[in-house]
Amino acid sequence: MNFIWPVRVYYEDTDSGGVVYYANYLKFMERARTEYLRHLGYEQDALIKNENIIFAVRSIAVDYHKPAHFNEQLEVSAQVIECKKASMLFEQAIYRQQDSQLLCSGTVRIASLKADSFKPCPIPNNLRENVSVG
Repeated sequence: MNFIWPVRVYYEDTDSGGVVYYANYLKFMERARTEYLRHLGYEQDALIKNENIIFAVRSIAVDYHKPAHFNEQLEVSAQVIECKKASMLFEQAIYRQQDSQLLCSGTVRIASLKADSFKPCPIPNNLRENVSVG
């Protein structure tokens, strides 16, 4: 399942050249992953409270293709392409909504950790069963 989350570029997202600052694309991707989990019925604060689980970025590879600008509307995709016992690999892309131009793409590996010790732990079975691997 390729989940899409809309994002508008605010002035605070841009640099002195008027384009989205490179690190903010990572924030947009983070929002899409969070909203994907919410779409599946998993709130991250509830996972901490009920399961003692947090997710942390273990690795990331990003390619920047074209710049986004102030006030543009973007679409950020999040698709799980691999789900292991204690990690998920997301493929993500950011497109300009107006013309579907690819702006940024990458892969993000998320690790499942115990919230109280930051040690790796299995992703809860019910969550793993609900994730669509594409």
